Order: sequence, then structure tokens, then C-alpha cells
Amino acid sequence: MSDKPRINGWIILDKPLELGSTQAVGAVKRNLREGGYPKTKTGHGGTLDPLATGVLPIALGEATKLAGRMLDASKVYEFTIAFGEETTTLDIEGEVTERSDVRPSPAAIETVLPEFTGPVEQIPPKYSALKVDGKRAYDLARAGEEFALKTRAVTVHSLYVSPTPNPSPKGEGLKKIDSAAKSLSFRGGVGVSNSEPGQADTAEKLNEITLKAHVSKGTYIRSLARDIARALDTVGHVTMLRRTKAGPFDLSHAISLDKLNQIGKGAPLDDIILPMKAGLDDIPALDLDPEQARRLRMGQVDIGIVADDGQYWTRDGEGSPVALIRLEDGRTIIERGFNI
Repeated sequence: MSDKPRINGWIILDKPLELGSTQAVGAVKRNLREGGYPKTKTGHGGTLDPLATGVLPIALGEATKLAGRMLDASKVYEFTIAFGEETTTLDIEGEVTERSDVRPSPAAIETVLPEFTGPVEQIPPKYSALKVDGKRAYDLARAGEEFALKTRAVTVHSLYVSPTPNPSPKGEGLKKIDSAAKSLSFRGGVGVSNSEPGQADTAEKLNEITLKAHVSKGTYIRSLARDIARALDTVGHVTMLRRTKAGPFDLSHAISLDKLNQIGKGAPLDDIILPMKAGLDDIPALDLDPEQARRLRMGQVDIGIVADDGQYWTRDGEGSPVALIRLEDGRTIIERGFNI
């Protein structure tokens, strides 16, 4: 039996290209085991495709009770659209299904981006994990079966040309922005040309563009890229996809796979694992006195909490999370209790 303490917290991995989310969780488990830590419940907070890189929150111990919040949280992505070819998967992995010689100008891109900001109806990619009559869509697509996916409502909070894309680990999967795209400045979340009003757009046509999008849960970036390209009277597919933020976590919190692998070699966890409360930074906290904390841990809700209606996380005198609660009409509802 390990003499090392139980772990409750988060590892935020900067997931490299071609590593699946399930494989990433397996890498965390393996390193903790090799590092001599007790068996720890582990799960991720939002799948990233193998061809995507970036922020992958991995919950450990009691933090797994918060993994669902990560699934529901909004995300921020940078992605490159290559114009001229649409593929079966809407990314570089698929077969080309349609071609176009049309290439958009920066001004044309500037014009269409507002159409994809706010509430958006989109059709998910056929190569996705959504289920159709109990079967995964990607299994049906690979089998060559004909089927249709329902349109879904999502929200694109902001969408604009990325001025300086965040590089993937070791530069993997990152496409350079065409030099013409660098002539864009930014205002109100949408790329704006530096040309004078009424001046003809003489900029070179773009073979690709890198955009940054803040989106609600359930948004498919591949579908967004497809629809933007079609709105520009051409076709396109995603050649680079990088998640730069998921819920309260961004790239500043993330570690590389190399650093993760140091755990198995005996490296301390101090600068690798974030405390459990880091996953609660986007909601307010309520401080409890020792008696309130004891009673709430026992499931008692009539403990004299006074606050406005809403969701809160409660903490004891040492700052440790006690429970995730919701206050409604003077009632306290325990959504998640933490055994710390």
C-alpha cells in the first residue's frame, strides 16, 4: 500500500497531436502508478480529437465530480481553414469530396464572420461521436451508410481572425497564416481591414486563414469551418485545431506530455497538479465555520447559509471544498459533496 497521500485535483495537459483523450488519461494513470501514488479515480473534462491539440483538463480523485462542469463549460479554439477542398471528415484526415478554385479575400472573410457570431444552427460532422439509432455516426460513415444528423443550436460568443496563433507543442499541426491575413486589425471581436472606406480590396486572395472562436458546449469547429467556407462561395476543411481554453483553464495552466512523464520518474507534484478548487474559480465561494462545514459534510442543509440565489462552492476554514451547492428560494440544495 502506498504511503503517499490521495490526490484530489487537476492536471491540465497541453495535449499533443495524435494522442487521444482516453490515451492521455491512461498516461496520467500510468505515471501516478509508476510514481508510487495510490490508485486514483481519473477522468477528462471534454474530448479532444487526436488531430487536435491544447487544453485537456484531467480530473483526479474528488475533482472527477466536477468533470461534468467542464463538459458544459464554454471553450476557446484556434483553427485554420484551408480553402479549396472539403473532405469527408471536414479535416485533413478525410477524403476530398468537393473542390473549388475560389479563394476569399480578407475583406470577404471580414464580411461573413459576423454571420457566424451569436446563436448559430449547425449540422454536426458525419464523422462524430453522436449516436444515430444507437450507433456512432462515425461508424455509420465509415461503413458507407446514408444518414442525416439533426441541426443543433449552439452559440458562438466571439469569432475573429487570430493575430498570433498559439503554437502547438513542438509546432505540431500548426499552419502559418497567409501574409495577407496579417493586414487585419481587430475591433469588436471581428477582423477589420486596414483599407480606407470605399477603397478597393487589392489584397492577395487567401489559401487559408486562422480564426479564434469562443463557443458554447456542443459546437463543432469542423462544421463551423465548413459553413464559413461555403458562405465565402468556396469549400474548406480544418488543417489545425487547438483548444486554448476550457472553462476556467487555459494554456497558462497546461503542462507538456514530457512534464507529465516526469511524475513516473519521481518528480514532485507541486507544479504539475492544480488544487481541486481551481476548477471552481468561475463561480463564487462561501466560507463556512467549522460547525457548518461538519454538518454540510453530513448532508445537513439547514446550516444558516445566507446568500442570493445561485450556485456556489463552499469551503472550510482551511480553504478545502466542502460541497457544490445551489440556493433557491431560501433552500440549500447539495449538488456535489466532496470527501476531502
